[in-house]
Amino acid sequence: MTNTQSTSHILMIRPVNFGFNEETAGSNAFQNRNANKDGVNEKAQQEFDRMVNTLCSNGVDVTVIDDTHEPYTPDSIFPNNWVSFHDNGEIFLYPMQAENRRLERREDIIAKLEDNFAVKHIIDLSRFEVEDKFLEGTGSMVLDRVNKIAYACLSPRTNREVLDLFCEQAGYTAISFDAIDEKGKAIYHTNVLMCVGSSFAVICLDSIPNPHERIVVKESLLSTQKEIVDISFDQMNQFAGNMLEVKNAEDETLIVMSKNAFTTLDDNQKTSLEKYGKLIYSDINTIETNGGGSARCMMAEVHLPEGA
Repeated sequence: MTNTQSTSHILMIRPVNFGFNEETAGSNAFQNRNANKDGVNEKAQQEFDRMVNTLCSNGVDVTVIDDTHEPYTPDSIFPNNWVSFHDNGEIFLYPMQAENRRLERREDIIAKLEDNFAVKHIIDLSRFEVEDKFLEGTGSMVLDRVNKIAYACLSPRTNREVLDLFCEQAGYTAISFDAIDEKGKAIYHTNVLMCVGSSFAVICLDSIPNPHERIVVKESLLSTQKEIVDISFDQMNQFAGNMLEVKNAEDETLIVMSKNAFTTLDDNQKTSLEKYGKLIYSDINTIETNGGGSARCMMAEVHLPEGA
């Protein structure tokens, strides 16, 4: 099977207890402690439903699974941090820093996907939690699935040892680097500063302070034929780096992002991206400000082979 960068099958988890997570706020500067918390779960559900409708109306196959009231999992809307699905039938489970996020891992979700997809092997890396070593899925890593490169900014949530083990088991090469925001704080997840599509990459190069590491990342992207769309710190803070390339049923390419991300892009950046896919977006402001994650974080791509 030829590995492709994007898929038309997406897993999303509808929240029932969404809210500001105190356990993650220490390392996630994108969470806004002053965000409006009135009716936050209901607003998040409305935003979630709108985004699902936007994806479905554009021909994307979305598997929606409801979160459960117990245990308490305020970040369950971001499933890409605990699981990733690969086209050889493998599923990886990941070690999570926040204890209440570890409760998001659910066997019944994987069982539901097995109704329509073939699962060959589950590789569970969550054992590293007892050593306080973490790798939060495709939040910690931005995967170039075609060229088997895992881009990763090291942080309290992205441990080099676990990253290397993932790469060894999945057949990837790691390109790791340090990344900071404009205040000098380590960026918690790689997928807020960069997105890799089939033929483009959106990245905040200014967030990589080491000139050598910046060159290594840039040269890797260029050598794999990606047009680089460089974004500013301000645009990154509006989640312009948190995009995802997906396909629809007609094999057309879509580039999915939030309304805030779309609005912050300038005309030249939009024109560059539109060469590679249709830009679609949804207003998820409540989810972004309280959860510190955006559109890409809400979508776990299901690359598993079809057919149970």
